[in-house]
Amino acid sequence: MSQIIQWIEIGTIIRSLGCCPSEGELHDLIAEVEEEEPTGYIRFEKFLPVMTEVLLERRYRPIPEDILLRAFEVLDPAKHGFLSKEELIKYMTEEGEPFSQEEMEEMLSAAIDPESNSVHYKDYITMMVIDEN
Repeated sequence: MSQIIQWIEIGTIIRSLGCCPSEGELHDLIAEVEEEEPTGYIRFEKFLPVMTEVLLERRYRPIPEDILLRAFEVLDPAKHGFLSKEELIKYMTEEGEPFSQEEMEEMLSAAIDPESNSVHYKDYITMMVIDEN
């Protein structure tokens, strides 16, 4: 019997393995392992060799902490050390590769300080950086 994976779970599986693909890269990867006639499922035996190659080639590495800090600092020219919830939502949904509603809610639940209703980005970066050692 063939094992199958729901394609919607692929992003979760890949990220749990320490990879951080963009949504575009994730869609490309899914297209690579998807059946000719999409069913919503991917055969494990088709996914495994592709994912093994991704891991061996160390593709989709996380962004280093110093680069993340610089990115947040660009959004905070006054160097307050935080962004308001409204600012963060605006940047993450209107600039670059926009976050989906679900991604935005997930980020806000982890990033927003409930007392100040803002993101203290140095603390947030420390929390989300993956230690590769």
